[in-house]
Amino acid sequence: MTAGGRTRPVDRRLLRHAGAARGYLAVTVALGLAGTGLILAQAGLLARALAGAAAGTSVAALRGPLIALALVLLARAAVSYGGEVAALRAAATVKSQLRRGVIGKALALGPAWLAGGPGHREGELATLATRGLDGLDAYFARYLPQLVLAAAVPLAVLTRVAAADWLSALIIAVTLPLVPVFAVLTGLHTRARTQRQWALLARLGGHFLDVVEGLPTLRVFGRARAQEAEVSRLTDQYAAATMGTLRIAFLSALVLELAAALATALVAVEVGLRLLGGHLSYQTALLVLLLTPEAFLPLRSAGAQFHASIEGVTAAAGALEVLETPLPQGRAGPARPAAVRPDLRRHTITLTGVTLGYPGRPEPALAGLDLEIQPGDHLTVTGPSGAGKSSLLALLLRFAAPTAGTIQLSGPGLAPADLADIPAAAWRDQLAWVPQRTHLFDDTVAGNIALGRPGASPDDIRHAARLAGADGFITALDDGYATPVGERGHRLSAGQRQKIAVARAFLRDAPFLLLDEPAAHLDPFSAAAVQEALAALMAGRTVVHVTHLALPYETDSRRLVLARGRLVTATAGLGDLAGLGEPKPAPA
Repeated sequence: MTAGGRTRPVDRRLLRHAGAARGYLAVTVALGLAGTGLILAQAGLLARALAGAAAGTSVAALRGPLIALALVLLARAAVSYGGEVAALRAAATVKSQLRRGVIGKALALGPAWLAGGPGHREGELATLATRGLDGLDAYFARYLPQLVLAAAVPLAVLTRVAAADWLSALIIAVTLPLVPVFAVLTGLHTRARTQRQWALLARLGGHFLDVVEGLPTLRVFGRARAQEAEVSRLTDQYAAATMGTLRIAFLSALVLELAAALATALVAVEVGLRLLGGHLSYQTALLVLLLTPEAFLPLRSAGAQFHASIEGVTAAAGALEVLETPLPQGRAGPARPAAVRPDLRRHTITLTGVTLGYPGRPEPALAGLDLEIQPGDHLTVTGPSGAGKSSLLALLLRFAAPTAGTIQLSGPGLAPADLADIPAAAWRDQLAWVPQRTHLFDDTVAGNIALGRPGASPDDIRHAARLAGADGFITALDDGYATPVGERGHRLSAGQRQKIAVARAFLRDAPFLLLDEPAAHLDPFSAAAVQEALAALMAGRTVVHVTHLALPYETDSRRLVLARGRLVTATAGLGDLAGLGEPKPAPA
């Protein structure tokens, strides 16, 4: 998810995705132009006051220019403050818009996209949406305003100096391009360094997230020290890349300052010689000398601020890469949302010739699958690891879309409709899912159960917990349903976490239930308790239950056996399938 390609002074894609901030940017530009006029007024008034003082003009006669100069200085401060406030608000608006867009697009792309990318895509996404996009503050609050000034101020200064002394204006016009030329040359080198720095930061963030999540397992197998060394190595690489980027930024500032100083010195020398020769008035000479640095200052500042903001721009390019990632076929959006209203209590799901492949995998996870799921069916899907069981669930959950074949819905009051024509939200409203490992958020027990139906009343939450067999251990907690469970529910046992997952499904009360080996990683006692709750949950619902072994209470269910992504005879024993499994595809 690292941003590649060319780093432009102004990324049009970024401005296009920053529509909500255009008002603030317009204010910033307007205040920048006002500041340009105030710079010219300040130089003129200061030159007049100094020339008058040198000529022996009384203080009373200079009172008007001095008061006007004070007012101009105050106005410049106000304009600068207002421009910075508007630019910071623009940055905050753009960051919020990009963060919402990136997270929304990641949700639309689904878990298969997150798991199918190179490296540690989840960690990179977290780093991008937090530390990465925070770098846009420098881009909007510093760089863009300076870019406006870099375009307006030199032109205005040249026009004003040319009206007073054409020779000085000519020297400024000839030397002025040296600053952007040197800035571009150093910027080309900085771009590659900054992209490498951002890539290392994203990799470090992703790896660190994976290490923290897997720390208990690493400690059990004695691999914590090795990962500690790996994190230390990545940190050292990132520190070295950061210092390299800073060295180039300091070198760039030195080069730009040197170019501007030499150009200003040339103007000062020729102005001084003509002043001594009597060919130039003192006030004109002062005006030229005061305005010459102002012509170079915005260009120097824009170059320096570009280096300060390039990390944010690089991260924003990564965000735009996510936003512009095309959705898989069949996920681009509902074609007929008003005409297709799923009701899985009455409608049949038909998979015809469905194939599902993952990028970088030579063999499809599912190949030519034909399956019909009627209302009230209980399907037990078995098979060796990598047979395509989880991929089937991913299709039904709309986490992935078929690469070939169709999934259709039909039944009373509904002509056969492709699953892609049904809005994902309307489809998932009909589903309840109990995965192998339930994710609990750092919230209360009640808050985690309520994810099954946001806005549910406390009585409904308690009723769902009682049906799931979770009410007993919940009421025994210190604060009952108000007890915080910690990140990923670390304060609860694995069995308790799974019971909360079942309670969520009870609260959701959806007609179609998907089970992904919810008791596979539990001890026998906890597994029996969860299976008992699941047996009650399955009653009266359509169920697809993925498991390695058939469960005793599923005697009336249809048994499907998958091997290498294909449906084999349901009468085949699991012992006959040895060697049929392939490495498990990217988890959905």
